[in-house]
Amino acid sequence: MYGSQVPRALIVGLSFFSAVTLSVWSAVAAPKATDKPAAAKIDFEKSIRPLLVQHCQDCHGPDAREGGLRLTSRKNLLLRNDSGEPAIVAGKSDQSELIHRVSTKVEGEQMPPADVGDQLTAQEIATLKQWIDEGAVWPSESEEPKHWAYLPPEKHPLPKIKGSARVNNAIDAYVVRKLQQQNPPLQQAPIADPARLLRRVSLDLIGLPPTPEQVAAFEKDHSPAAYEKYVDNLLKSPRYGEKWARQWLDLARYADSNGFQADQLREMWLYRDWVINALNRDMPFNQFTIQQIAGDLIPNATLDQKIATGFHRCTTCNVEAGVDPEENRVNQIFDRVNTTGMVWLGTTFECAQCHNHKYDPFTQQDYYQIFAFFNNTPLEVKQVGKSVTFDVTGPKLMVPLSKETQQQKDQLTNERLALQKKVNQRQKQLEESYKTWEESTLALLENSEEGAKVPDNIRKILNTETDKRTAKQTKALTAYQREQDADYAQLNEQLNQVREKLNELEPDTSLVMVEMDKPRMNNIFKRGNFLDKGAQVAPQTPEALHPLQAQGTPNRLAFAKWLVARENPLVARVTVNRWWSQFFGQGIVATQEDFGSQGDPPTHPELLDWLSVEFMEHNWSMKHVHKLIVMSATYQQSSKVTPALLEADPYNKLLTRGPRLRLSAETIRDNALAISGLLSTKMGGPPIYPPQPNGLWRHVGRNAPKYNTSTEEDRYRRGVYVIWRRSAPYPSFTNFDAPDRGACTINRSRTNTPLQALTLLNDPAYIEIATGLAKRLATRGLTSGMTDRERIEYAFRLCLSRQPKTVEVDHLTKVFEQELKHFQDHPQSAQKLISAENRPEGVGASRMAAWLYVANILLNLDETITKG
Repeated sequence: MYGSQVPRALIVGLSFFSAVTLSVWSAVAAPKATDKPAAAKIDFEKSIRPLLVQHCQDCHGPDAREGGLRLTSRKNLLLRNDSGEPAIVAGKSDQSELIHRVSTKVEGEQMPPADVGDQLTAQEIATLKQWIDEGAVWPSESEEPKHWAYLPPEKHPLPKIKGSARVNNAIDAYVVRKLQQQNPPLQQAPIADPARLLRRVSLDLIGLPPTPEQVAAFEKDHSPAAYEKYVDNLLKSPRYGEKWARQWLDLARYADSNGFQADQLREMWLYRDWVINALNRDMPFNQFTIQQIAGDLIPNATLDQKIATGFHRCTTCNVEAGVDPEENRVNQIFDRVNTTGMVWLGTTFECAQCHNHKYDPFTQQDYYQIFAFFNNTPLEVKQVGKSVTFDVTGPKLMVPLSKETQQQKDQLTNERLALQKKVNQRQKQLEESYKTWEESTLALLENSEEGAKVPDNIRKILNTETDKRTAKQTKALTAYQREQDADYAQLNEQLNQVREKLNELEPDTSLVMVEMDKPRMNNIFKRGNFLDKGAQVAPQTPEALHPLQAQGTPNRLAFAKWLVARENPLVARVTVNRWWSQFFGQGIVATQEDFGSQGDPPTHPELLDWLSVEFMEHNWSMKHVHKLIVMSATYQQSSKVTPALLEADPYNKLLTRGPRLRLSAETIRDNALAISGLLSTKMGGPPIYPPQPNGLWRHVGRNAPKYNTSTEEDRYRRGVYVIWRRSAPYPSFTNFDAPDRGACTINRSRTNTPLQALTLLNDPAYIEIATGLAKRLATRGLTSGMTDRERIEYAFRLCLSRQPKTVEVDHLTKVFEQELKHFQDHPQSAQKLISAENRPEGVGASRMAAWLYVANILLNLDETITKG
């Protein structure tokens, strides 16, 4: 009955039995003459691998992953594919999807498809079945070599450099070696002149230009430590956090509105301020990460740590009529997973939302295991009344008021209650005297002069019989009676004033993350459809990366710590690469969002690894890495380029010269404000509303909020504080490639369009800035006898830091004199152009108008909006 399938080990194990017993056993086990000989075991290399290569390689081989399936290893066969199930169940061919697909005749399910290749024969299918039933042995299976990005970074010995190259630190050693390896070898560019270098590093570290006085002092100081001292001061400046927060807020998709068509405003600015303050304090990046992903789960979490979790409450929120609240919540979690993958891992995780990643070692199961970390969140929209409209809800943190503010609020609350009581009493008195009031008002109607003051709708209601009036008409009469009563109007006005003061004292709020008490069930969503749930999963990290060290069921805090563990090969690389791109215009890995197999390889892999390890070894200090970069000879090179060098290194990938890049949208505005002398350094607080075209918001979304243009210093604060409404971002920012922040933006595009020139020439905000610069120039040196030519030289220093050439000063002097004569001949044009409040004492309208033309030219130079 057992035939020849009796295990040899079992026979050997029975050898201690008596010969008689063993002979009986043998007799029972011996095959009968009628038994069929057992089929030989399948030889994988001879029978299975050729079959898979012939029929399956094109769609499921190493270069393709159709349906989430690769037939390149036993491990891949056992992974869940896009259907949510593995291709095979080892030992059970009847339960294996692979056998079903190669056997079925159902169109659309049969594999391979008819238009791709021939169907498997019955013998081939039988071979596959037997192989699976035997355990699907893959004898030659071995680990595929890991992609470079998934190997831990290491510090390699610094290369030895030949000749007299400038090597300030390790960055230069790696860069110079690459230059010397070229055929023919390339040389470093000369050091940039002091003024240009100072402007470059100022714009890079704090987003503002140096003053002419700072440039002059630096040019006179020839000590070796002068530059480093200036860099250290920049790193200590509170302007540093304001500059570098801009890039992080792009990643965080920070905005002051919900997004979508019904784009209402919401309070998130406390999170923006947290980012600025954290960067200024040089908070270690690992803590910066943990607090944003899971600050609420840190034991005894502080107010700041809870505010930090606003990173993942910056998601868009759809509150349009008919929205499915659960679908909205799921979409927000998709966004959180995808954003986390791009920001910290440089990975296109979204590819695995609907199927196994076709190119990188991340499966759909990996995706939903990470999804599970973020899935214990409440709904973030609520239905408004019985209507089909919704509003934003979800966890919201209220900042406690100070003791003094709370006392002020309590006092105003008592005043409100007392006034409300008086208003109610007066209303009761008016109700009691209503009949008398109505009779006297009717009498007024007979007097043509007094009756004319009564509105037509009230006159019509009064002439209607009492029992025939509608409730609406009665209510209108009551309201009119109160309006006409002086005592009631005075009390009501006082009450409204107190209410407005109380509204101003309402505590600031910010959207935050919290964990639900009862965990949600987690499933794979087949094809990414939240209504089509597949296999159940638990929170876990991808197998392709380092293991998660956590006891019990891991949560977001465990996941955040896993992200910034020293064993993680990606986070440090991705982060320093992103910073590098801000200084040089492109990353060492150009595809900043994709470090996978489809991304670009690093131009200087050992440099990237060295920076990554250095970053972690120095307490994850952002300022440490930034100082290393700007102190390098590579960064300090001149940005001038020769035709030969342009041919050898057209995109500066070899770093043969210093960076020359157009400034970001916010920095263009900040730079202009600083040059004009209008810039306010006030930090933090609610968003500001600088001038923009009237009515712009009314054309976007329903129930558009009102755009109240800021006044006084708020009008001139830095771009990081400008209101960010996703459906209508600040227009001049949009023209200079700022995103709408509806999703995570890893790297902004950098374009040149006619709209940009028109913005700088005609936008009311930039005309206002140019007027500020004109006033600064027109009033400079009035008492010291400064000439107009000297003022123009000073203007160059303000705008470009460098000393102007004679031909440049000659040209602008000629422009100034021509415009001055024109406006002196046409004084009315000058007065129309320059309002009375913009005419400083001792400077006429004609001179101010002429200086406005000069200021406009300087602010519109390519060099002014470019870091070079």
